Amino acid sequence: MRLGTKRLALPVQFICLDAARKSYAAMAEGHADLCFLAVDPDREKEVAFSTPYVHIEGVYAAPVNSAFVSADDVDRDGVRIGVKKGSAYDLYLSRTLRHATVVRGDEGVDVYHSESLDVAAGIRQPLTAHVSQRAELRLLEPAFMTIRQAMGTTKERRPKTTQFLSELVTELVASGFIAEALRHSGQDPTLTAPTAV
Repeated sequence: MRLGTKRLALPVQFICLDAARKSYAAMAEGHADLCFLAVDPDREKEVAFSTPYVHIEGVYAAPVNSAFVSADDVDRDGVRIGVKKGSAYDLYLSRTLRHATVVRGDEGVDVYHSESLDVAAGIRQPLTAHVSQRAELRLLEPAFMTIRQAMGTTKERRPKTTQFLSELVTELVASGFIAEALRHSGQDPTLTAPTAV
């Protein structure tokens, strides 16, 4: 963001929120000018997104003794999946599942445990860390979705605004800035979105 704000010679104020649904609401209600969210068709009704800067994966965790062999086995009648309310994977699963049921909570793993659900859904890195502490759980492969994180602004902004954001993100990805920022924050730099060809 420093590069963009310097170029525009504008002050910036960060509003830190603890859930994607709150960031989305801040944008939709006019309390924020920019957001950092996963691209999703439901969100695109209110938010104009840049190109993505990070790709992360949505994965499932299930009991080691469950009958699930892969992520493709989860969408069955009677299967209940714990998700974080309003997350990108909540939106995706709510839209694409045909048989399984989504159960929402403040955190997917918390509602999974508290309601004795069949499967927990989440982002690969934190869900992997959770599974590593729970001998009774395992991850189901492959990932059920790729989550494309991007910058966004309100749809009412001029097209040049979204174009500026996309060009900025593309430059930050290509220059290695995003990978270095991920590394600096203890995240995997390979999560950086691929450079557009």
